[in-house]
Amino acid sequence: MNLSHRLQKIADMVTPGYTVADIGTDHAYLPIELVSTGKCPSAIAMDIKDGPLRIAQKHIEEHGLEDKIICRLSDGLQQLKNHEVRCAVISGMGGDLISRIISDDPDKAEELIISPHTHYESVRKCLRNNHYSITDEDMLVDSGKYYLIIKAVKEEKELTHDDTDCDDYFGRILIERKNSCLKEYLLKEKAKFLNIPQKSEYLKIVDMAINRIYEEN
Repeated sequence: MNLSHRLQKIADMVTPGYTVADIGTDHAYLPIELVSTGKCPSAIAMDIKDGPLRIAQKHIEEHGLEDKIICRLSDGLQQLKNHEVRCAVISGMGGDLISRIISDDPDKAEELIISPHTHYESVRKCLRNNHYSITDEDMLVDSGKYYLIIKAVKEEKELTHDDTDCDDYFGRILIERKNSCLKEYLLKEKAKFLNIPQKSEYLKIVDMAINRIYEEN
């Protein structure tokens, strides 16, 4: 199966050997890839709507994986038992919705792979508040759109942090790695909002991230 660039990067971030739940699975392309390649022993394809699950089930059967991938109707993580899987993937949604899903069920998986479309800062704060530590991040362009992907692991103790607004918006790891897509994204954000007074505070954070990237070269 040929995954999109975004889905392939998400698949790459999943820890080998982990069971996985794919939240908002749509066509079940991700769990099919993870299980058929042997990276994950089993998976649960989850969606809030019956229609996508029926399509997912059909694709799973076409690949002969119905004994290793099950479909389950669920709003977010609600129908997932604690520790039923080790990794949960939540992608293709806005950051506020992803934050709500995590906050509603913060103990369902020890590893989260997340790809929010919006409100990156809300997602990072939500992860921290629910004792998830971000261990990896990437930003890429797929079909002309920028996508953020975050890997986070559950910590037993409350996290201490010194993250700034800049880190929450654009990612300490991405800034330290001088991610090329992040550079492009920041410059486009600055150009887009340069003459909009209501975005002045946001632009200060954008400038801070740009300066950190280039000052550390």
